[in-house]
Amino acid sequence: MLKFYYSAAPNPTKVALFLEEAGIPYEAVPVDTRKGEQHNPEFLKINPNAKVPVIVDGDVTVFDSNAILLYLAEKTGKFLPAKSDKLRGELLSWLMFVASGVGPYSGQSVHFRNYAPDKDKLEYAVNRYAYEAQRHYGILDARLANQKYMVGDTYTIVDMDVWGWARLIPVALGESAWVKFPNLKRLIDEISARPAARIAAALKDRHAFKTEMDDEARKVMFRHLNEKVA
Repeated sequence: MLKFYYSAAPNPTKVALFLEEAGIPYEAVPVDTRKGEQHNPEFLKINPNAKVPVIVDGDVTVFDSNAILLYLAEKTGKFLPAKSDKLRGELLSWLMFVASGVGPYSGQSVHFRNYAPDKDKLEYAVNRYAYEAQRHYGILDARLANQKYMVGDTYTIVDMDVWGWARLIPVALGESAWVKFPNLKRLIDEISARPAARIAAALKDRHAFKTEMDDEARKVMFRHLNEKVA
């Protein structure tokens, strides 16, 4: 059975969504990142980057959520657009857009807004990452103004990819941010109402993950606080 290493974060949750949508049996293996379990030697053997999600599918190991989504979609033939070079190009482009832009900028916006030490003194960083996260979500919203889904006219892994991060827009940009992205909210609400999405979002409740962002959690999650580069 496929092993799925996960936490409560956005990237594992979107992989959980695919597994549930596709009906793939899996063993959910929790990795409590606020306890530092991602740095255990056993876990580093499957992902030297010390991050979740990871899947182990027989003798195949895949890490990075977008790589996992693409691997599973191609293996199962599910949640891909109709076969054409045009739609294949769109699929890859939007997957990488989320991987290189939406995810990183949203994550950094959450970090500087909520977790950075002396965040009140970091106005430049807060504004930069919030601006870039908002800009990326604006591009998604504009795309969805003219079509129901991100690629073609069917629900695909790109929509799952977007859902993983966009459902947490208020955390990254503030409670009122949704008013700026009505088309994106329409998609996220639709996906969130799907039975598979409800199961994926509740996966975190199967394990008593540490929720406190205390000194121990900061030490293992923000290692730059302990290891200066220069």
